Amino acid sequence: MKKTQVVIIGAGPSGLLLSQLLARDGVDCLVLERQARPYVEARIRAGLLEWTTVELIRDAGVGERMLREGLVHDGFDLAFDGRSHRIDVKGLTGKNLLVYGQSELQKDLGDASADRVVWEAADVRIEDFTHAAHVSYLKDGVREVVEAEYIAGCDGYHGICRASIPRDRVVEHERVYPFGWLGVLADVPPLHHELVYANHERGFALCSQRSATRSRYYIQCALNDQVEKWDDDRFWDELARRLPADYVAKLVRGPSIEKSIAPLRSFVTEPMRFDRLFLVGDAAHIVPPTGAKGLNLAASDVRVLHEGLVDYFRRQNDTLLAAYSSRALSRVWKATRFSWWFTTLMHRFGDETFAQRLQVAELDWIAQSAAGSAAMAENYAGLPFAAG
Repeated sequence: MKKTQVVIIGAGPSGLLLSQLLARDGVDCLVLERQARPYVEARIRAGLLEWTTVELIRDAGVGERMLREGLVHDGFDLAFDGRSHRIDVKGLTGKNLLVYGQSELQKDLGDASADRVVWEAADVRIEDFTHAAHVSYLKDGVREVVEAEYIAGCDGYHGICRASIPRDRVVEHERVYPFGWLGVLADVPPLHHELVYANHERGFALCSQRSATRSRYYIQCALNDQVEKWDDDRFWDELARRLPADYVAKLVRGPSIEKSIAPLRSFVTEPMRFDRLFLVGDAAHIVPPTGAKGLNLAASDVRVLHEGLVDYFRRQNDTLLAAYSSRALSRVWKATRFSWWFTTLMHRFGDETFAQRLQVAELDWIAQSAAGSAAMAENYAGLPFAAG
Protein backbone atom coordinates (compact mmCIF):
# COMPACT_ATOMS: atom_id res chain seq x y z
CA MET A 1 0.00 0.00 0.00
CA LYS A 2 1.26 3.44 -0.96
CA LYS A 3 0.78 6.35 1.43
CA THR A 4 0.54 10.03 0.64
CA GLN A 5 -1.19 13.08 2.11
CA VAL A 6 -3.37 13.92 -0.90
CA VAL A 7 -4.28 11.68 -3.81
CA ILE A 8 -5.37 13.63 -6.89
CA ILE A 9 -7.49 11.87 -9.50
CA GLY A 10 -7.04 13.43 -12.93
CA ALA A 11 -3.94 14.98 -14.51
CA GLY A 12 -5.57 17.77 -16.46
CA PRO A 13 -4.62 21.37 -15.70
CA SER A 14 -6.48 21.50 -12.36
CA GLY A 15 -4.98 18.25 -11.05
CA LEU A 16 -1.42 19.09 -12.07
CA LEU A 17 -1.68 22.70 -10.89
CA LEU A 18 -2.92 21.54 -7.48
CA SER A 19 -0.13 18.98 -7.23
CA GLN A 20 2.50 21.58 -8.12
CA LEU A 21 1.21 24.09 -5.56
CA LEU A 22 1.01 21.45 -2.83
CA ALA A 23 4.50 20.13 -3.59
CA ARG A 24 5.98 23.64 -3.36
CA ASP A 25 4.41 23.96 0.10
CA GLY A 26 5.75 20.60 1.30
CA VAL A 27 2.49 18.61 1.03
CA ASP A 28 3.01 15.10 -0.35
CA CYS A 29 0.66 14.14 -3.19
CA LEU A 30 0.17 11.58 -5.94
CA VAL A 31 -1.72 12.11 -9.21
CA LEU A 32 -3.54 9.28 -10.99
CA GLU A 33 -4.46 9.66 -14.67
CA ARG A 34 -6.12 6.96 -16.77
CA GLN A 35 -4.89 8.35 -20.10
CA ALA A 36 -1.36 8.55 -21.51
CA ARG A 37 0.39 11.88 -21.24
CA PRO A 38 0.47 12.58 -25.03
CA TYR A 39 -3.30 12.07 -25.22
CA VAL A 40 -3.99 14.57 -22.44
CA GLU A 41 -1.62 17.14 -23.93
CA ALA A 42 -3.21 16.87 -27.37
CA ARG A 43 -6.68 17.89 -26.20
CA ILE A 44 -7.80 21.23 -27.66
CA ARG A 45 -9.37 23.31 -24.92
CA ALA A 46 -9.50 26.85 -23.55
CA GLY A 47 -6.98 29.56 -24.21
CA LEU A 48 -7.99 32.72 -22.32
CA LEU A 49 -6.70 33.16 -18.77
CA GLU A 50 -7.87 35.63 -16.13
CA TRP A 51 -4.96 37.41 -14.51
CA THR A 52 -5.66 35.77 -11.15
CA THR A 53 -5.17 32.43 -12.97
CA VAL A 54 -1.93 33.71 -14.49
CA GLU A 55 -0.69 34.71 -11.03
CA LEU A 56 -1.61 31.32 -9.57
CA ILE A 57 0.28 29.49 -12.33
CA ARG A 58 3.25 31.79 -11.78
CA ASP A 59 3.12 31.10 -8.03
CA ALA A 60 3.23 27.39 -8.84
CA GLY A 61 6.57 27.95 -10.57
CA VAL A 62 5.41 27.02 -14.08
CA GLY A 63 4.68 30.40 -15.61
CA GLU A 64 7.96 31.28 -17.31
CA ARG A 65 7.05 30.08 -20.84
CA MET A 66 3.45 31.23 -20.44
CA LEU A 67 4.53 34.79 -19.65
CA ARG A 68 7.11 34.76 -22.43
CA GLU A 69 4.90 33.37 -25.20
CA GLY A 70 1.38 34.29 -24.07
CA LEU A 71 -0.46 37.22 -25.64
CA VAL A 72 -1.55 39.94 -23.22
CA HIS A 73 -5.00 41.36 -24.01
CA ASP A 74 -6.52 44.54 -22.63
CA GLY A 75 -10.07 44.01 -23.91
CA PHE A 76 -12.30 42.47 -26.58
CA ASP A 77 -14.76 43.48 -29.28
CA LEU A 78 -18.52 42.98 -29.43
CA ALA A 79 -19.76 42.88 -33.04
CA PHE A 80 -23.46 43.33 -33.70
CA ASP A 81 -25.86 44.98 -36.13
CA GLY A 82 -23.06 45.55 -38.65
CA ARG A 83 -20.85 47.47 -36.20
CA SER A 84 -18.65 46.86 -33.17
CA HIS A 85 -17.88 48.13 -29.67
CA ARG A 86 -14.69 47.50 -27.73
CA ILE A 87 -14.88 46.55 -24.05
CA ASP A 88 -11.78 48.11 -22.46
CA VAL A 89 -11.23 45.52 -19.74
CA LYS A 90 -7.90 46.96 -18.61
CA GLY A 91 -9.22 50.51 -18.48
CA LEU A 92 -12.41 49.56 -16.66
CA THR A 93 -11.01 47.01 -14.19
CA GLY A 94 -7.23 47.47 -14.09
CA LYS A 95 -6.83 43.82 -15.11
CA ASN A 96 -5.31 42.19 -18.19
CA LEU A 97 -6.11 38.83 -19.75
CA LEU A 98 -3.64 36.36 -21.26
CA VAL A 99 -4.10 34.13 -24.30
CA TYR A 100 -2.16 30.89 -23.80
CA GLY A 101 -3.45 27.57 -25.09
CA GLN A 102 -4.47 24.98 -22.52
CA SER A 103 -2.47 22.32 -24.38
CA GLU A 104 0.67 24.41 -23.86
CA LEU A 105 -0.12 24.94 -20.19
CA GLN A 106 -0.69 21.20 -19.89
CA LYS A 107 2.82 20.54 -21.23
CA ASP A 108 4.37 23.02 -18.78
CA LEU A 109 2.55 21.47 -15.83
CA GLY A 110 3.38 17.95 -17.02
CA ASP A 111 7.09 18.74 -17.11
CA ALA A 112 7.02 20.27 -13.62
CA SER A 113 5.08 17.45 -11.97
CA ALA A 114 6.32 14.39 -13.86
CA ASP A 115 7.61 12.60 -10.75
CA ARG A 116 4.19 12.82 -9.04
CA VAL A 117 1.99 11.42 -11.82
CA VAL A 118 1.02 7.84 -12.61
CA TRP A 119 -0.02 7.95 -16.26
CA GLU A 120 -2.25 5.20 -17.70
CA ALA A 121 -3.56 4.22 -14.27
CA ALA A 122 -6.38 1.89 -15.28
CA ASP A 123 -9.65 1.13 -13.48
CA VAL A 124 -9.20 3.77 -10.78
CA ARG A 125 -11.59 3.13 -7.89
CA ILE A 126 -12.43 5.18 -4.83
CA GLU A 127 -12.61 2.47 -2.17
CA ASP A 128 -13.47 4.82 0.71
CA PHE A 129 -13.85 8.58 1.16
CA THR A 130 -15.90 8.70 4.36
CA HIS A 131 -13.84 7.40 7.27
CA ALA A 132 -10.58 7.22 5.32
CA ALA A 133 -9.28 8.09 1.86
CA HIS A 134 -8.44 4.93 -0.06
CA VAL A 135 -8.01 4.76 -3.84
CA SER A 136 -6.90 1.81 -5.96
CA TYR A 137 -5.82 1.46 -9.58
CA LEU A 138 -4.32 -1.01 -12.03
CA LYS A 139 -0.83 -0.47 -13.40
CA ASP A 140 0.87 -3.10 -15.56
CA GLY A 141 -1.72 -5.62 -14.46
CA VAL A 142 -1.11 -5.10 -10.73
CA ARG A 143 -3.69 -3.41 -8.48
CA GLU A 144 -2.13 -0.75 -6.29
CA VAL A 145 -3.81 0.81 -3.23
CA VAL A 146 -3.15 4.39 -2.11
CA GLU A 147 -3.97 5.59 1.39
CA ALA A 148 -4.23 9.35 1.88
CA GLU A 149 -5.90 11.86 4.15
CA TYR A 150 -7.83 13.54 1.35
CA ILE A 151 -8.88 12.95 -2.26
CA ALA A 152 -9.05 15.74 -4.85
CA GLY A 153 -11.41 14.85 -7.69
CA CYS A 154 -9.99 16.62 -10.74
CA ASP A 155 -11.17 14.05 -13.29
CA GLY A 156 -13.76 16.05 -15.20
CA TYR A 157 -17.46 15.77 -15.92
CA HIS A 158 -17.29 12.09 -16.95
CA GLY A 159 -14.86 11.01 -14.21
CA ILE A 160 -15.33 8.56 -11.36
CA CYS A 161 -15.20 11.04 -8.48
CA ARG A 162 -18.64 12.58 -8.74
CA ALA A 163 -20.02 9.22 -9.88
CA SER A 164 -18.74 7.64 -6.64
CA ILE A 165 -20.92 9.87 -4.46
CA PRO A 166 -24.34 8.48 -3.41
CA ARG A 167 -27.08 10.22 -5.38
CA ASP A 168 -28.95 11.26 -2.27
CA ARG A 169 -26.00 13.42 -1.19
CA VAL A 170 -25.76 15.39 -4.44
CA VAL A 171 -27.89 18.18 -5.89
CA GLU A 172 -27.21 18.80 -9.59
CA HIS A 173 -28.38 21.85 -11.53
CA GLU A 174 -28.27 21.78 -15.33
CA ARG A 175 -29.21 23.91 -18.33
CA VAL A 176 -28.64 22.35 -21.77
CA TYR A 177 -28.49 24.81 -24.67
CA PRO A 178 -30.17 23.96 -28.00
CA PHE A 179 -27.05 24.47 -30.13
CA GLY A 180 -23.35 23.72 -30.29
CA TRP A 181 -20.10 25.37 -31.38
CA LEU A 182 -18.30 24.29 -34.52
CA GLY A 183 -14.66 25.11 -33.88
CA VAL A 184 -11.75 25.32 -36.32
CA LEU A 185 -8.05 25.62 -35.50
CA ALA A 186 -5.88 26.98 -38.32
CA ASP A 187 -2.33 28.23 -38.74
CA VAL A 188 -3.33 31.66 -40.00
CA PRO A 189 -2.80 35.12 -38.45
CA PRO A 190 -5.64 36.15 -36.12
CA LEU A 191 -8.39 38.31 -37.53
CA HIS A 192 -7.87 40.91 -34.80
CA HIS A 193 -5.34 41.55 -32.06
CA GLU A 194 -8.08 40.85 -29.47
CA LEU A 195 -11.06 38.49 -29.38
CA VAL A 196 -14.18 39.33 -31.37
CA TYR A 197 -17.61 38.10 -30.19
CA ALA A 198 -20.26 38.44 -32.90
CA ASN A 199 -24.04 38.48 -32.59
CA HIS A 200 -25.73 37.87 -35.96
CA GLU A 201 -29.14 36.80 -37.19
CA ARG A 202 -27.52 33.66 -38.65
CA GLY A 203 -25.99 32.79 -35.27
CA PHE A 204 -23.07 33.51 -32.97
CA ALA A 205 -19.41 33.63 -34.06
CA LEU A 206 -16.15 34.00 -32.12
CA CYS A 207 -12.77 34.98 -33.53
CA SER A 208 -10.08 33.88 -31.10
CA GLN A 209 -6.41 32.96 -31.22
CA ARG A 210 -3.73 30.77 -29.70
CA SER A 211 -0.65 32.68 -30.88
CA ALA A 212 0.40 35.34 -33.38
CA THR A 213 0.26 32.70 -36.13
CA ARG A 214 -2.49 30.31 -34.95
CA SER A 215 -6.19 31.18 -34.83
CA ARG A 216 -9.23 29.54 -33.26
CA TYR A 217 -12.64 30.31 -34.76
CA TYR A 218 -16.13 29.19 -33.76
CA ILE A 219 -19.61 29.45 -35.20
CA GLN A 220 -22.92 28.47 -33.63
CA CYS A 221 -24.36 25.32 -35.20
CA ALA A 222 -27.17 22.84 -34.68
CA LEU A 223 -26.69 20.18 -32.01
CA ASN A 224 -27.22 17.41 -34.57
CA ASP A 225 -24.80 18.95 -37.08
CA GLN A 226 -21.85 16.88 -38.30
CA VAL A 227 -18.26 17.97 -38.81
CA GLU A 228 -18.11 16.00 -42.07
CA LYS A 229 -20.66 18.36 -43.60
CA TRP A 230 -18.40 21.35 -43.05
CA ASP A 231 -15.47 21.52 -45.43
CA ASP A 232 -13.08 24.43 -44.91
CA ASP A 233 -14.59 26.62 -47.62
CA ARG A 234 -18.08 26.31 -46.18
CA PHE A 235 -16.82 27.18 -42.69
CA TRP A 236 -14.89 30.28 -43.80
CA ASP A 237 -17.83 31.47 -45.91
CA GLU A 238 -20.25 31.12 -43.00
CA LEU A 239 -17.89 32.82 -40.55
CA ALA A 240 -17.53 35.76 -42.95
CA ARG A 241 -21.32 36.12 -43.23
CA ARG A 242 -21.58 36.65 -39.47
CA LEU A 243 -18.96 39.42 -39.20
CA PRO A 244 -19.11 43.13 -40.03
CA ALA A 245 -17.42 44.06 -43.32
CA ASP A 246 -14.33 45.65 -41.73
CA TYR A 247 -13.47 42.37 -39.99
CA VAL A 248 -14.14 40.28 -43.11
CA ALA A 249 -11.59 42.38 -45.00
CA LYS A 250 -8.90 41.22 -42.53
CA LEU A 251 -9.91 37.53 -42.41
CA VAL A 252 -7.11 35.21 -43.57
CA ARG A 253 -8.34 31.77 -44.64
CA GLY A 254 -6.33 28.57 -44.53
CA PRO A 255 -6.60 24.80 -44.11
CA SER A 256 -7.95 23.62 -40.76
CA ILE A 257 -5.70 21.51 -38.56
CA GLU A 258 -8.53 20.57 -36.18
CA LYS A 259 -12.29 20.77 -36.47
CA SER A 260 -14.89 19.70 -33.91
CA ILE A 261 -18.39 20.35 -32.60
CA ALA A 262 -18.98 20.89 -28.88
CA PRO A 263 -22.39 21.00 -27.17
CA LEU A 264 -23.04 23.75 -24.62
CA ARG A 265 -24.36 23.30 -21.10
CA SER A 266 -24.39 24.87 -17.66
CA PHE A 267 -23.97 22.39 -14.82
CA VAL A 268 -23.31 22.82 -11.09
CA THR A 269 -22.99 20.19 -8.37
CA GLU A 270 -23.75 21.05 -4.76
CA PRO A 271 -21.95 20.65 -2.45
CA MET A 272 -18.37 20.29 -3.70
CA ARG A 273 -17.06 18.41 -0.64
CA PHE A 274 -18.10 14.98 0.58
CA ASP A 275 -16.23 13.93 3.72
CA ARG A 276 -12.63 13.40 2.54
CA LEU A 277 -13.42 13.92 -1.16
CA PHE A 278 -13.30 17.33 -2.84
CA LEU A 279 -14.62 17.97 -6.34
CA VAL A 280 -12.57 20.38 -8.43
CA GLY A 281 -13.19 22.01 -11.80
CA ASP A 282 -15.26 20.16 -14.41
CA ALA A 283 -15.95 17.35 -11.94
CA ALA A 284 -18.20 19.84 -10.13
CA HIS A 285 -19.30 22.38 -12.72
CA ILE A 286 -19.46 23.08 -16.44
CA VAL A 287 -20.09 26.45 -18.09
CA PRO A 288 -20.65 27.27 -21.77
CA PRO A 289 -17.39 28.59 -23.25
CA THR A 290 -18.88 31.97 -24.18
CA GLY A 291 -17.43 33.71 -21.13
CA ALA A 292 -14.10 31.80 -21.13
CA LYS A 293 -14.66 30.71 -17.53
CA GLY A 294 -14.12 26.93 -17.55
CA LEU A 295 -10.38 26.70 -16.97
CA ASN A 296 -10.42 29.84 -14.84
CA LEU A 297 -13.09 28.40 -12.53
CA ALA A 298 -11.06 25.21 -12.19
CA ALA A 299 -8.03 27.30 -11.23
CA SER A 300 -10.07 29.21 -8.64
CA ASP A 301 -11.21 25.89 -7.11
CA VAL A 302 -7.56 24.84 -6.96
CA ARG A 303 -6.63 28.08 -5.25
CA VAL A 304 -9.30 27.66 -2.56
CA LEU A 305 -8.55 23.97 -1.97
CA HIS A 306 -4.80 24.54 -1.90
CA GLU A 307 -5.21 27.20 0.81
CA GLY A 308 -7.30 24.83 2.89
CA LEU A 309 -5.02 21.83 2.53
CA VAL A 310 -1.86 23.79 3.34
CA ASP A 311 -3.48 25.33 6.42
CA TYR A 312 -4.53 21.87 7.57
CA PHE A 313 -1.20 20.13 7.05
CA ARG A 314 0.86 23.00 8.47
CA ARG A 315 -1.32 23.94 11.44
CA GLN A 316 -3.86 21.13 11.77
CA ASN A 317 -6.49 23.81 11.17
CA ASP A 318 -9.39 22.57 9.04
CA THR A 319 -11.43 25.79 9.06
CA LEU A 320 -10.67 26.62 5.42
CA LEU A 321 -11.23 23.02 4.33
CA ALA A 322 -14.63 23.08 6.01
CA ALA A 323 -15.48 26.22 4.04
CA TYR A 324 -14.18 24.91 0.69
CA SER A 325 -17.56 24.16 -0.85
CA SER A 326 -19.22 27.44 0.13
CA ARG A 327 -16.21 29.54 -0.89
CA ALA A 328 -15.79 27.78 -4.24
CA LEU A 329 -19.51 27.78 -5.05
CA SER A 330 -19.82 31.50 -4.42
CA ARG A 331 -17.51 32.17 -7.36
CA VAL A 332 -18.85 29.26 -9.41
CA TRP A 333 -22.42 30.54 -9.34
CA LYS A 334 -21.41 34.09 -10.25
CA ALA A 335 -19.37 32.82 -13.20
CA THR A 336 -22.21 30.48 -14.18
CA ARG A 337 -24.59 33.43 -14.19
CA PHE A 338 -22.26 35.49 -16.38
CA SER A 339 -21.65 32.62 -18.81
CA TRP A 340 -25.41 31.97 -19.10
CA TRP A 341 -26.15 35.67 -19.59
CA PHE A 342 -23.42 36.16 -22.21
CA THR A 343 -24.54 33.01 -24.05
CA THR A 344 -28.16 34.18 -24.03
CA LEU A 345 -27.12 37.62 -25.26
CA MET A 346 -25.00 36.46 -28.20
CA HIS A 347 -26.67 33.33 -29.61
CA ARG A 348 -29.63 32.75 -31.86
CA PHE A 349 -32.49 30.91 -30.14
CA GLY A 350 -34.79 29.80 -32.96
CA ASP A 351 -36.28 32.21 -35.50
CA GLU A 352 -37.87 34.69 -33.14
CA THR A 353 -37.12 38.23 -34.29
CA PHE A 354 -38.37 39.66 -30.98
CA ALA A 355 -35.51 38.00 -29.08
CA GLN A 356 -33.00 39.12 -31.72
CA ARG A 357 -34.19 42.73 -31.42
CA LEU A 358 -33.83 42.56 -27.63
CA GLN A 359 -30.27 41.28 -27.99
CA VAL A 360 -29.30 44.14 -30.29
CA ALA A 361 -30.98 46.64 -27.95
CA GLU A 362 -29.02 45.31 -24.97
CA LEU A 363 -25.74 45.30 -26.88
CA ASP A 364 -26.45 48.87 -27.99
CA TRP A 365 -27.10 49.83 -24.36
CA ILE A 366 -23.81 48.24 -23.27
CA ALA A 367 -21.99 50.17 -25.99
CA GLN A 368 -23.54 53.48 -24.89
CA SER A 369 -23.48 52.94 -21.13
CA ALA A 370 -20.34 53.27 -19.04
CA ALA A 371 -22.05 51.20 -16.34
CA GLY A 372 -23.03 48.48 -18.82
CA SER A 373 -19.51 48.20 -20.24
CA ALA A 374 -18.01 48.23 -16.74
CA ALA A 375 -20.28 45.41 -15.55
CA MET A 376 -19.34 43.28 -18.54
CA ALA A 377 -15.63 44.03 -18.11
CA GLU A 378 -15.70 43.21 -14.38
CA ASN A 379 -17.29 39.80 -14.94
CA TYR A 380 -15.13 38.99 -17.96
CA ALA A 381 -11.91 39.85 -16.13
CA GLY A 382 -12.94 37.65 -13.17
CA LEU A 383 -14.64 38.60 -9.94
CA PRO A 384 -12.70 38.98 -6.68
CA PHE A 385 -12.20 36.04 -4.36
CA ALA A 386 -14.13 35.86 -1.09
CA ALA A 387 -11.98 36.31 2.00
CA GLY A 388 -10.70 33.10 3.52
